[in-house]
Amino acid sequence: MGTKDLDIALRQHAGSRVALLIRSYLAKHQTSVVPNPSYSPDLVPADFFLFPKLKTTLKRRRFQTIEEIQENAIRELRVITESALQEAFQQWKKRWERCIASTGDYFEANSA
Repeated sequence: MGTKDLDIALRQHAGSRVALLIRSYLAKHQTSVVPNPSYSPDLVPADFFLFPKLKTTLKRRRFQTIEEIQENAIRELRVITESALQEAFQQWKKRWERCIASTGDYFEANSA
C-alpha cells in the first residue's frame, strides 16, 4: 500500500481531518508506516486465533439471551492461557513477516 492508498484508506475510515492529524503525528514522531494489504484474515489475530477458539467451544449450543451468550463467551475467553496467547502472537509475527517478505502478494498458509 503506497502513500496514496494510505491516504484514501484513512479518509474512508476516519475522515480527512483525522487522517491529516494521524499523518502529522506519525511524521512528527518519525514513525514508519509499514505497507500491508487492506485486509488479510491471516494478519488479524481475532480471525486466526480467537474466533476459531470461541466457535469450537460454543458451537451447537443454544442460548436464550444475549446475556447468556456474553457470559459463556467471557467464560471461554478467561480459560485461554497466557502461553496460548503468547503462541498466537508468535504466529501473528510470523504471518506479518511473511507478508512483508512477499511484498504483500498472496502466499499459501503452509508455504515456506
